[in-house]
Amino acid sequence: MQQRKINRIMFAGTKSGSGKTTITCGILQCLIDNGLSVSSFKSGPDYIDPMFHSKVLGTKSGNLDGYFTESEVLKEILYRNSVDTDISVLEGVMGYYDGIGFTDMASSYALAAQTNTPVILIVDAKGMGCSIGAVLKGFLEFRKDSFIKGVIFNRLPASLYLQAKQMAEAEGIKCFGYVPSLKNMELKSRHLGLVTAQEIKDLQDFIKGLAEELKKTLDIDGIITLAGQAESIESIDLEEDGSVVSRIPKIKIAVAMDKAFCFYYKENFQLLEELGCELIYFSPINDKKLPEHVSGLLLGGGYPEIYAKALSENTSMLKEIKEKLSAGLPAIAECGGFMYLHESLKDIEEKEYPMVGFLSGTSFMTGRLQRFGYIEMKAKKDNLLTASGESIKAHEFHYGDSDNCGTDFHALKANKSAEWDCVHATDSLYTGFPHIYFYAHKNMAKRFVEKCYGYLKSDNK
Repeated sequence: MQQRKINRIMFAGTKSGSGKTTITCGILQCLIDNGLSVSSFKSGPDYIDPMFHSKVLGTKSGNLDGYFTESEVLKEILYRNSVDTDISVLEGVMGYYDGIGFTDMASSYALAAQTNTPVILIVDAKGMGCSIGAVLKGFLEFRKDSFIKGVIFNRLPASLYLQAKQMAEAEGIKCFGYVPSLKNMELKSRHLGLVTAQEIKDLQDFIKGLAEELKKTLDIDGIITLAGQAESIESIDLEEDGSVVSRIPKIKIAVAMDKAFCFYYKENFQLLEELGCELIYFSPINDKKLPEHVSGLLLGGGYPEIYAKALSENTSMLKEIKEKLSAGLPAIAECGGFMYLHESLKDIEEKEYPMVGFLSGTSFMTGRLQRFGYIEMKAKKDNLLTASGESIKAHEFHYGDSDNCGTDFHALKANKSAEWDCVHATDSLYTGFPHIYFYAHKNMAKRFVEKCYGYLKSDNK
């Protein structure tokens, strides 16, 4: 165990839609404008906010997920990704205490407790008066140590700020300002996901304008001071602890990365690199073939349904991926990547396009979330990532579905409310809607890399 000092702060909301993402992004830009190097983290399994932070704001960004990882590993991931930055900003998920089912497991509160991080609560004050006090009192006292040290009031008229501030101070917490209702200053969900080259420039201008507005009403210096008061945390060194599995001679892994496939956990990449892998990025839309001399393939989530026409027209890429998979190239294809491997894909308008064709059947869009949330999956047979009977944690977040979801794992929702069969798994392939996180079960990464190494050796004979 080592004591490590990390200047850090969490911004959490009372509920989804409280404005925490917009305000967090604006504050991140304020910190950057102050000359600070910033790392940022999203609580939970969300790919989109970290991608937005890194692409638009340029911060070091990643996930901290209390469902997937134990506290010590969580703290080590926080430390590793905070090195060489002046301040780390954690953004909460949903309401502060909202976790799995009606518990606080894997909630923003649980993350604050595990990492001993001071929290600034964002309260949407629109249409509220004295009830602000009840909200604050409830959140402060719901758990014995709430870790809430301050508050920011969102959508609060300037004329009410002094009274709201006094109410917060009466509850023993500091008020770091307010954000009035700002016209055209709200991030839309489309922007958070579909960031094209032009949109990045537009969003950068938007965030800079937002930051200028926040500087007028928020105590940015006070936020920096509070982050600096965060206590040192005890964390393990994953390598010294033996948690990072032994390295294997360098192999090349092809990673699909473009506007159709962009949902990945950065921590998965980091662990693969620590195992000796070289990640080679390619575009299933634009590149005509896979990178040369690769011994593994990653097809992540994203938006294949939006770019289905372009994907289907790249016939040389479709053909090579099918041939390589048929020849035993080890591959992990999740969610959007899974949809890509079907014979065809129907887009939002139900237009059907040919895809890789390695899997029989059609994937299609449904217009609503399917099987959303944390799950635990039990393998029915030995496969690329696990032994038969072994259970792993995963997460689903998709609007698509398939007439051939697979039956090689049995999934149970974390809150025990539903169960189903899923995933196609062989000794060289894992593909299905569930997303996996290597730090939850590090042996998955080791098995994948060892299989890739075996493919490399056989390919070189």
